[in-house]
Amino acid sequence: MAWFKKRRSVDDADTGPKIAEGLWLKCTVCRETLFRKDFERHGKICPKCDYHFPISVDERISLLLDDESFTEWSKELQPTDILGFKDTHPYTDRLKRSQQKTSRSDAIVVGEGSINEYRVNLSIFDFSFMGGSMGTVVGEKILITAEASCATRTPLIIISTSGGARMQEGIFSLMQMAKTAAAIGRLNDMGVPFISVLTDPTFGGVTASFAMLGDIIIAEPKALIGFAGPRVIEQTIKQRLPKGFQRAEFLLERGMIDMIVPRRNMKATLTTLLGFFQTDRTPSQVGEDALNSILKTIPKRSKD
Repeated sequence: MAWFKKRRSVDDADTGPKIAEGLWLKCTVCRETLFRKDFERHGKICPKCDYHFPISVDERISLLLDDESFTEWSKELQPTDILGFKDTHPYTDRLKRSQQKTSRSDAIVVGEGSINEYRVNLSIFDFSFMGGSMGTVVGEKILITAEASCATRTPLIIISTSGGARMQEGIFSLMQMAKTAAAIGRLNDMGVPFISVLTDPTFGGVTASFAMLGDIIIAEPKALIGFAGPRVIEQTIKQRLPKGFQRAEFLLERGMIDMIVPRRNMKATLTTLLGFFQTDRTPSQVGEDALNSILKTIPKRSKD
């Protein structure tokens, strides 16, 4: 099926990390060869072009939150094969492989913690779980953190890295766009701060819903952010895209995001913003019992 081969674009030929085994690796943006130990010591950031490679959820928590302040919520939620979906492999097999690989139930981790003693509720995507795709469990967990933030007036921070809606869940996945956007709308109505942090890559239904609704929208340097990918756009409009199209710097120039913050400065920047919003600086934990009490006050909704 030669007609189906993808044409590589110069600027976005490598949209994800391709870290070589051994002592050396090549940056996916500038193509510079990097010494692995130096690369990891500097927070998985290319010293030549400042491209921020993806990091794990645990690394992100360690980077942003105060020591031992994070409490995870709703770990018991499990995705199901609603449609009996099968492509080259059954959806159930893909879920099992991702769960074994990541030791997580789905592509997001949610909970509460503190950033320099400022209380926050936090949702962090895990790109290594089916490309961070958003299905019903991801949508439900975002809803849970947003509703907990409404109930306790605690700022919400969502750190996105996602390929978009999960095709294996079809329309049920697309429904999460409306559900999460509505949840963020309620936060806005109540005046509760929502900070959206976009990392490489953030695409599809995630970008088209809650990720671009933050009171403050932050991106890491050179993060690729958009709805459709650059190759899809080029093949549709039959034109070459501008250099740097959909990179964070391109979006900042056009007012789509508020700021670009290097990873090493992210905690300090979030601390400043939380101080601006004058949030509670007394650490306290909602806890599972209190969280369940909060959720009982919310009108019942369908599982979808």
